[in-house]
Amino acid sequence: MADKYVPRLKALYNDKIVKDLEKELEIKNVNQLPKLEKVVVSCGVGKKREDKHFTETVALTLEKITGQAPTSRLAKKSIATFKIRKGMGAPVGYLVTLRNDKMYEFVDRLISIALPHVRDFHGVPTGSFDTQGNYSLGLKEQTVFPEITFEDASVLHGLEITFIIKNGTKAGSRKLLEAFGMPFEKKESK
Repeated sequence: MADKYVPRLKALYNDKIVKDLEKELEIKNVNQLPKLEKVVVSCGVGKKREDKHFTETVALTLEKITGQAPTSRLAKKSIATFKIRKGMGAPVGYLVTLRNDKMYEFVDRLISIALPHVRDFHGVPTGSFDTQGNYSLGLKEQTVFPEITFEDASVLHGLEITFIIKNGTKAGSRKLLEAFGMPFEKKESK
């Protein structure tokens, strides 16, 4: 019987990072360590929500980048200045939630391939942690991912990537993401 494939970051987390975090954070119970629970990749379509070509391209690029079909999001509130009504027919954004092996594969590709391709990259901001220890990251263009073809790059849009971390504090979550190889800015942002 062939060995089951285990993503590189998942194996690294189970074999090395858990032990290192136990020592560094001085946590005795393994279940209290910060652990990556899921990654949410989303994109809002903004003013172009009526442009069918743009919304189809956003959905297609999210699917290519994550390997999973995105779900469309309708407006939750009515906002007159944006000409949006609650539950309006056109989607206001798309969302993909990654868990388990797909999540680890995506994070590995993001850290080792996509982020180094960002123009004028000096590291990801350190001030993007929320009070529960989750981390959010925005990318201005989807073209940093190798899955995006020249045709897909004709319509540029950004992405929001949120790392949902179980049992995370700001410090613990940062240590976890650093152990995965996340390149944080060298100087602290205010």
